[in-house]
Amino acid sequence: MLRSQFEENNQELLCIQTDKVYDWVINEASFDLNVTGLEFPLDPATGIQLECTDILPETVTCVVEPDEVEPIFVADRQDQLFVIDDQEVTLQLVTIRKNFNVTLFVDTIPTLGGTAIEVGTVPFTRCEQVILCAPEGTDILVNLTDVSCFVCNVNCEPGTTTEMDEINATVTVRLCQSIQSTHEVTIEVVAEFCEPREALPLPPCPPPVIPAQCPVLFPSVNCPTSGMEKPACRSGKTVNNSRRETREKEQSASHGFKGKADVEPTITEVAAEKADPQPETLTTPLEATSPVKETEVSFEPVQEKGINEEPAQEHLESAQEKVIDEQAALSPEQLGYAQEKVNEDLPIIKYEKDPGEE
Repeated sequence: MLRSQFEENNQELLCIQTDKVYDWVINEASFDLNVTGLEFPLDPATGIQLECTDILPETVTCVVEPDEVEPIFVADRQDQLFVIDDQEVTLQLVTIRKNFNVTLFVDTIPTLGGTAIEVGTVPFTRCEQVILCAPEGTDILVNLTDVSCFVCNVNCEPGTTTEMDEINATVTVRLCQSIQSTHEVTIEVVAEFCEPREALPLPPCPPPVIPAQCPVLFPSVNCPTSGMEKPACRSGKTVNNSRRETREKEQSASHGFKGKADVEPTITEVAAEKADPQPETLTTPLEATSPVKETEVSFEPVQEKGINEEPAQEHLESAQEKVIDEQAALSPEQLGYAQEKVNEDLPIIKYEKDPGEE
């Protein structure tokens, strides 16, 4: 194939160094191990030497692991002639030695806690033979894909006054292994170069987490939705009540009158002591945009001897201006609340002349 044909197909002639697999088999091996003379250890909880009466023999288990230093060793290979499909083939009989460790565990009796303790570890070596195409110079690779064991038989031998009790067990080991014969080679191939995949997008930033509120505690269901001060709302007193008390004190101090009433109104703070056949009428219109209707409030002039009517008239005008200013600052909900209170009852506040003015 010409180089131009490689380029059209996005391919290239490559020279690669790799391992060639000459032969490959999956082999299963099973064999028995006799574990004898394994002495009992000390009880880890009490520090007392364990005996046969301190364990449950039926709970003995095992764990098998390849040796950490030299798990596999190829001991020998011999050429042998075989006839396969009417053809003579020279193969190799390979002897493989496997080194591993077997550890036994046993449970103590319930009175000693019933915990599993390690009795001891015993090293073992087993050899097996396998037929491979593995000429001299090739490497034998053995990969243990599965290693397991189980205890087939167990007995406990009581010791003497000078010897400790011992445990004897027959352990069956099962191995699943992949066996290959390989050799390093340099080969020429026609192939395409690999390309990187697309990068995965990073997850977006999480939205901000708003801490949970405490609706049972705050905001209270008795508080209006707007125009309220938090301290007054929590104490059960509305801001309107606080404002009326403040106005009453300021106006009483400025005009020399003392106010007394059972209920304080919202938009009137002056009343007369005696009735007049023709009472004056004061109309206080609200803002044009407010849904509250205009309220008419009647004031009776003071006719008592020694009391001047002019200060009372100035007091009425001052009160009217303050009411209009306060109404302009209130929300529609608060105006509706104030109007309902005014329509229900307009109390009369009696004012007496301050003895200090005489």
